[in-house]
Amino acid sequence: MSIEPALLLTLMLVIGFFCQWVAWRVRLPAILFLLLAGIVAGPVTGLLRPDKLMGDLLFPVVSLAVAVILFEGSLTLRFHELKGIGHAVRGLVSYGALLALALLAAAAHVIGGLGWELSFLFGALTCVTGPTVIAPMLRTVRPNARIANALRWEGIVIDPIGALFAVLVYEAIASHREGHSLQVFLGTIACGAVTGGIAAFLHGNLLRRHWIPEYLQNFGTLAAVLMTFSLSNAIAHESGLLAVTIMGIALGNMRDVHIDDIMDFKEHLTTLLVSTLFILLAARLDWPLPDGALVAGLAIFAVAQVVIRPLSVFVSTLGSELTWRERALIGWIAPRGIVAASVSALFAIRMEETGMTGADRLVPLVFLMIIGTVVFQSATARPLARWFKVAEPEPRGVLLYGANAVAIEVARALHAIEGLRVVVADDDWHGIRTVRMEGVPTFFGNPASQAADRHLDLAGIGHLLAMSTHRELNSLVSVHYREEFGRDKVFRLRNLSPEESHGRVSLASSLLAPALFAEDMTHDRFDDLLRDGWRVKTTRLSETFDWTAFLARYGSDALPLFGVEPRGDLRIATGPHPLAPRPGWTVIALVPPQAIEASDGA
Repeated sequence: MSIEPALLLTLMLVIGFFCQWVAWRVRLPAILFLLLAGIVAGPVTGLLRPDKLMGDLLFPVVSLAVAVILFEGSLTLRFHELKGIGHAVRGLVSYGALLALALLAAAAHVIGGLGWELSFLFGALTCVTGPTVIAPMLRTVRPNARIANALRWEGIVIDPIGALFAVLVYEAIASHREGHSLQVFLGTIACGAVTGGIAAFLHGNLLRRHWIPEYLQNFGTLAAVLMTFSLSNAIAHESGLLAVTIMGIALGNMRDVHIDDIMDFKEHLTTLLVSTLFILLAARLDWPLPDGALVAGLAIFAVAQVVIRPLSVFVSTLGSELTWRERALIGWIAPRGIVAASVSALFAIRMEETGMTGADRLVPLVFLMIIGTVVFQSATARPLARWFKVAEPEPRGVLLYGANAVAIEVARALHAIEGLRVVVADDDWHGIRTVRMEGVPTFFGNPASQAADRHLDLAGIGHLLAMSTHRELNSLVSVHYREEFGRDKVFRLRNLSPEESHGRVSLASSLLAPALFAEDMTHDRFDDLLRDGWRVKTTRLSETFDWTAFLARYGSDALPLFGVEPRGDLRIATGPHPLAPRPGWTVIALVPPQAIEASDGA
């Protein structure tokens, strides 16, 4: 069956989107579905033949796409974050990663039959985890905060470091294969490092001095990355990947250079590139696999799962404050992701062109490692966390979107409840700083962004309160977390009254999330009440001082906002379902100023 190239490329985009959507629905890493889709489209059905479809453009397209992916990943590495990630994570991303690299290389050589050069490249590619696969798994496993933070930071920090490992190993192999001396290898490394550093300096200064208008900054950064990659390769063969990695690290750590919008653009672009690239690369797999590759890949995965990862974690976390149960679960979770798949495929293409023996086995072994870790660990990590008793208890906490006066008042009251975790998220720095001074955990940024998927710690969080002044963003965040927490755990504070809302706006709002507190309560009304002297008051009810007594003291106008049951479950007042507090509950209510004065006077 022959399909027009334009239609085939379009189908790749559609299939990539569908895979991302399915991954979002089932809360598994998208890379798994992308690889499976590519295998079905390529080796299984033969509909997609990348070499025939792309021709001579295949290698340049893959190279440029990998360059953008590595640049985006390296932008997330901040040197100041390395200082505060703790002993355990420092070990995991340094000597622990090197130990895993060496052991994986030995396994690839002994079990997979690869030569030592390819074995060390395999080890460099598969010794790292990544935030794009760790974050969905943590949402499913829900380990305690120390485990989640260790795994999250390991993935963030080691992603660009792993890319650097792989590039350096490949540069050494390429220099050796081409008969180059150590001087040529060191020159290649120096060229990549210098070119990347100069590119970061020049582009960073253009951004700092505002010589590039905001609407062109994303375009200009993409052009600068691709030019840096191509120029470095032209100066010194195979130095481009190192150059863009260094450029990303340097640009991400430059002072007074605002790259938040650039990072958002790169995240969206990387999603597009990953979605199409992985389908394309998986479709290039030969089927059946090279002799013994399937059995060898499964055997290497088994050794990595039960021996190499636990051993490297054990060595890395010696002397840390982690318990043996926490170390055991960390030693079980290590899904491989973007760096391993994309870079391995790129290097395999280059090595196959040089006729290197065993190059055709590299990608199948790496892909089997990716699929094995994602599938097996996703299925077993949650039961194991419960067995080790390191799983997070029932998520009762609150993610509050908004850092305005109303949201801060609500966050302050909820944070005062013992055992209730509250995180406030917003991209308003002034508001976030105010909340942070109150001692409430915060996240600076959009909680529905990919940056939030990497950095926002949702351990113990099970509710969303969308209380921003931006109605559209409230809706976006509500949709995002409806699948995360469940429809009955997502709420919003109206920005418009029911009379002001009409038609499609009213209908869409009712579909997204229930309205907080009362049918006629809006953000502006709540803010006006606070300005008029109303206060949010927290009271513990008892048999002698029940809700009726509370109303008698503070007036029938008092509006219950939240109730916390004795066992810690949070109850939230909504328009259709007002609270009926009972003795033993802790009630958070909005009470009028005259009632507060009368109570204080009594």
